[in-house]
Amino acid sequence: MKKTFSALALALTVCLPSTLYAKNNVVVVATGGTIAGAGASATNSATYTAAKVPVDALLNAVPQIQELANVSGVQALQIASESITDKELIQLARKVNELVKDPKVNGLVITHGTDTMEETAFFLNLVIHTDKPIVLVGSMRPGTALSADGPLNLYNAVALASSDSAKGKGTLVMMNDNVYAARDVAKTINIHTNAFNSQWGALGTVVEGKTYWFRTSTKLHNDSSAFNIEDIKGDALPLVQIVYGSDNMLPESYLALQKAGVQAIVNAGTGNGSVPNYIVPTLVKLQQEGIQIVRSSRVANGFVLRNAEQPDDKYGWVVAHDLNPQKARLLTALALTKTKDAKTLQEMFYNY
Repeated sequence: MKKTFSALALALTVCLPSTLYAKNNVVVVATGGTIAGAGASATNSATYTAAKVPVDALLNAVPQIQELANVSGVQALQIASESITDKELIQLARKVNELVKDPKVNGLVITHGTDTMEETAFFLNLVIHTDKPIVLVGSMRPGTALSADGPLNLYNAVALASSDSAKGKGTLVMMNDNVYAARDVAKTINIHTNAFNSQWGALGTVVEGKTYWFRTSTKLHNDSSAFNIEDIKGDALPLVQIVYGSDNMLPESYLALQKAGVQAIVNAGTGNGSVPNYIVPTLVKLQQEGIQIVRSSRVANGFVLRNAEQPDDKYGWVVAHDLNPQKARLLTALALTKTKDAKTLQEMFYNY
């Protein structure tokens, strides 16, 4: 009788659908953005008000996510992402840090506006110490629009955050079926749903709730990062600003930032992070007066070569490697909480 019962139990175990097994617990942390936006009509895909829909309504609009995981929601912010400052970044990171430390939480999804999603993702990638999946997701069309992309993006993000295969892969961005590394991803189109890309390619893709992986990021992130949100005091980072490169630039643009109290300036130069010959004396003087100069590029792909175009070693400048200006700003600000040594800063840009 005991053998018969054991055989029956084994057969039931093999045949039972996976939905009867314990599901992972995923918390959706809402911050606003287009995914929480609403337009005046179904044909308004580019004209709408962002950050209107609360987290509970977002979750109720996609009931299928509850088949993937036990999903709950938290409203951390309610803001259009272009209005996020370092204060909101730090506030969000502290909330995320609190949630990942909860042993009952297996993964997080952060709904976010697309305008600065890449910055928030990269910041969390640097300051949150966990191997639990952290997935940022947004949409290019409000939920009221025809062919709104938010519901499927959210479904895919929950699928990704609930997948054990996503553990330890760093903070991720889930958009338009693709999984991107927070470090590499950037918004490259402002009106289409395939708005996010990485010059190094996607890490994987999600199809019908299943994640398929093709590569991993080799850069330091999350658990391997030297930065930690718990080390940041107050609600501000060292002030770092960006100057956009073009023809006919003015030294006054940099001098105004010096007057504002910046600790570093990211020069979003042309080409290989180029600096015009008539601007070089200003940047050399600022460096000598204690303001770190970081050469980045306004060009979307490639990377800035050290000691090419400018003698970086001679001036004590740092190159941003392949980080775009906005991510270079964040890494510089965090790096300045640790050191002001240019050589150490440069190593951080290569390692992160």
